[in-house]
Amino acid sequence: MSNILTIRGLKVAAPNGAILVDGIDLDLAPGEVLGLIGESGAGKSTIGLAAMGYGRGGCRIVGGSITIGETSLMDGSRATREKMRGARIAYVAQSAAAAFNPAIRIGEQIVEGALYHAKMTRPEAEAWKLELLKTLQLPNPETFGDRYPHQVSGGQLQRAMVAMAMSCRPDVLVLDEPTTALDVTTQIEVLALLRSLIQRYKTSALYITHDLAVVAQIANRIMVLRHGKLVEEGTAEQVLEAPREDYTRMLVAERQGNLSNAVTDHPIGEVLLDVKAIDAYYGKTAVLENISCQLRRGETLAVVGESGSGKSTLARCIAGLLPTSSGMISFDKNRLERSYKKRSKEELRRIQLVYQLPDVALNPRQTVGEIIGRPMKFYFGMHDVPREKEVARMLDLIGLPQEFATRLPGALSGGQKQRVCIARALAAKPDLIICDEVTSALDPLVAEEILKLLKSLQSELGLSYLFITHDLGVVRRLADRTLVMQRGKIVEQGATAEIFQPPFHPYTEELVISVPELRRDWLDDVLAKRKVAV
Repeated sequence: MSNILTIRGLKVAAPNGAILVDGIDLDLAPGEVLGLIGESGAGKSTIGLAAMGYGRGGCRIVGGSITIGETSLMDGSRATREKMRGARIAYVAQSAAAAFNPAIRIGEQIVEGALYHAKMTRPEAEAWKLELLKTLQLPNPETFGDRYPHQVSGGQLQRAMVAMAMSCRPDVLVLDEPTTALDVTTQIEVLALLRSLIQRYKTSALYITHDLAVVAQIANRIMVLRHGKLVEEGTAEQVLEAPREDYTRMLVAERQGNLSNAVTDHPIGEVLLDVKAIDAYYGKTAVLENISCQLRRGETLAVVGESGSGKSTLARCIAGLLPTSSGMISFDKNRLERSYKKRSKEELRRIQLVYQLPDVALNPRQTVGEIIGRPMKFYFGMHDVPREKEVARMLDLIGLPQEFATRLPGALSGGQKQRVCIARALAAKPDLIICDEVTSALDPLVAEEILKLLKSLQSELGLSYLFITHDLGVVRRLADRTLVMQRGKIVEQGATAEIFQPPFHPYTEELVISVPELRRDWLDDVLAKRKVAV
């Protein structure tokens, strides 16, 4: 059987001439799923986009061949490449929120591809859209498409993006971290539905991820990449159970050790943040009900729960981005105004927020140096020369080369963008950093570096963290205390070691069993335990 996608000697260069992908060969058979694994900057997404004949952020394909079926993308015209995209190969991005047009209803964005690429009639496209929405188990599929992107949850929007990619009935899906930004319970559902969809429509896929446990559930083969080169390739079983290369063994060991309790003793002082019985609404809908918690100096409080549980809403209330309707928030024994607009400049500086989605958190027209340097100028009046030196120091601190200061966000990987977001928060020299899923976009090794950095800064500067995450492995290793939320309410809170020891609260147990494990049958086991039918 001939390959649906064949790549030979692929070489991709950055705008400055640096080689990002060097000599990659890739074969994808019909109905096969090939996992691309590696740390941030390994070239995974670059290869996925190159498979469509596309270079992101000014990157150029400078060598090799790319063939879909019998059609060569490199030898063909630009019109040929554009004709193949969508019709034969489609892309599912990591950030669905950034990929959808916020001003157009979801349903219209799904049928657009079917009308343009598949040349369906409007009734045919609408019928196919409805079938996809039902297959992906989206609520009220007959009316779901009438909503705008901001009116659905992250998990629902990610599934809608899969429907948009499938609307043209492509032969190949490029899945670029499609479940990374999702909580563990939602990730289970989306992962199972992706597997079911691929099997049902016999679609081939490149599955790009940094999570070995996730790719183990869906990939037939795995390619391990580093610095744009192939490290190891084999069946999923071979790579996971008997890795040949040191780097692959390191990735496997890191994933296997991700659930250990590793919080070390560090000084914890007086109460810094005190949240008392707050409620919050979006319009007339209650999103937080009677929330109370405290955070001390030098302490890390993790907030966990599924999508829509109110984690990020709590962060927005503390930061003053969403006014509370009742209750009180105090910081360093002083009551905070409900809106950030009424807070002092010093109060704004002392509480910094690192957002979940770096794609939409960074100004695409500002350089990295301008982004990191802005808080320095705003809060401290720092002038050009000292600001440039401090930006260079911050880049060293987060492990990025100093020459990144002149790059635009579009030239960075997802993990690199997230590190820039962290550096921007640190530039304000805050007392409290609210970390909203700051490691969800990072591969395990880079995430470990960020966690070590956060812990080091906490010990050195006495920083406090409100750490919102769906990664329970990170919680166990970083958080002193944990708060579990469900549907806008607190289910339980206490010392992390106690929260994640049996007997569990029923909802906490559901979160625990949904953490991916590094074995091929894990997804089927957890679906059976949760009684989820896909």
